[in-house]
Order: sequence, then C-alpha cells, then structure tokens
Amino acid sequence: MIKRIAQTAGFTGLAAALLLTLLQSFWVAPLILQAETFEHAPAATEVAHEHGAAAHEHDAEAWEPEDGWQRVLSTTGGNLVVAVGFALMLAGLYTLRTPTRTAQGLLWGLAGYATFVLAPTLGLPPELPGTAAADLAQRQIWWIGTAASTAAGIALVVFGRNWLLKALGVAILVVPHVIGAPQPEVHSMLAPEALEAQFKIASQLTNVVFWLALGLISAWLFRRNRDDHYSA
Repeated sequence: MIKRIAQTAGFTGLAAALLLTLLQSFWVAPLILQAETFEHAPAATEVAHEHGAAAHEHDAEAWEPEDGWQRVLSTTGGNLVVAVGFALMLAGLYTLRTPTRTAQGLLWGLAGYATFVLAPTLGLPPELPGTAAADLAQRQIWWIGTAASTAAGIALVVFGRNWLLKALGVAILVVPHVIGAPQPEVHSMLAPEALEAQFKIASQLTNVVFWLALGLISAWLFRRNRDDHYSA
C-alpha cells in the first residue's frame, strides 16, 4: 500500500508540476513580469482604490531568481514539491475510498481545487507584485482555516448520510467567509486594474487545469497499480 501511494504521488506530482509550469510560463509569468515593471517604476504611477498611500517595502538585498532559466527552474521546483504533496494527499484518500472509474479522479480534482484555490481566493485573491496586503500571519491563518473548513464541509455534503450532516457541511463551508479575510487598511496596487483582472483569470484557469490533471492522473495510476498488484 505504501509503495502504491508513493508511486502514484511521485509520477502524478511530476506530470502535474510540469504541466503547471508550462501553463504558468506562457500565461501567468508574462503578467507577473509586466506587473514588475510598474513595481520598479516611480511611486507616482501607483493606482489606489481608496484615498491614502499604502507602503510597499522592498528589500534590495533579498535574492530572487533572474528572468529566464533561474525563474523557470525555481518555479518548477516549487510546483513539484506542492504537486507531490497534493498527490500524496489524494493517494491517501483513495485508500479510504478507491475510485471505481478513472473519471472519478476529475471529481477529486475539482474538490481539491475548491478547497485549496477557489474558497481561499474568494477572500484573498491572487495578487500581482506591488499590491497592498494585510499582515502575512493573519492571511496564512485565515487561508488554513478556510481550506480546512472547505474540506470538512465538502466531505459532509458529499458523504453525509442524512440531511442534518449535509446542512452542517454547508454551514461549515460559509463560516470563514462570514468571518471575512484580513484586509489591508488601504487597498492599492501599482499595476493597472485590467492587468490584475487578467492575472486573476489566468491564475484560476491554470489551477483548474492543474487540479483536474492531478485528480485524473492520480486516479488512473492508483487503479492501475492496484490492478497490477491483484494480477501479480
């Protein structure tokens, strides 16, 4: 069982990470690079949604990958770690409820997308460089709480045996959004709003593809490894 989980997670994570990096390189990264030109421009170009000035501090000595192979390599490495971690989670869940068909992996992928991307970004949308944000620790706490609540809520709605459990699942889903995500005192950004809108759409769509691929590939590999085990 451990070997099956490890093989499923390893191959799934590698394939999904490469796909995500490819999509990000052609769609998301160019938007980030364009936003960085505004971040490095004079402060007079800042676009503010409210009156007031938000502080954007930059550490001149902080290392960041250079454009080109360094950025692609660091992105690929980060995507690989995240993808393998999520694939391990899916493979572990398959041991509790094995997909009867490979296509069911798409449903697991959609659940993962809703848990780790859609629900958290309803309160904390993806941000371009130069966008004002609330305290990092507060955002992380809210993100973790939202992901945990969404996972528990979806589980109760889908697998709950009676309407009371399903209703409880719905209530758990909305709790983080009733509380609300931490927000900066002043909403401001350096990049134009049109660029920010493009970035949000690109981030969501690339993550949808990533999670669908993660679910589909992991379900196929897990079922294939199981069939090989039984036929051996």
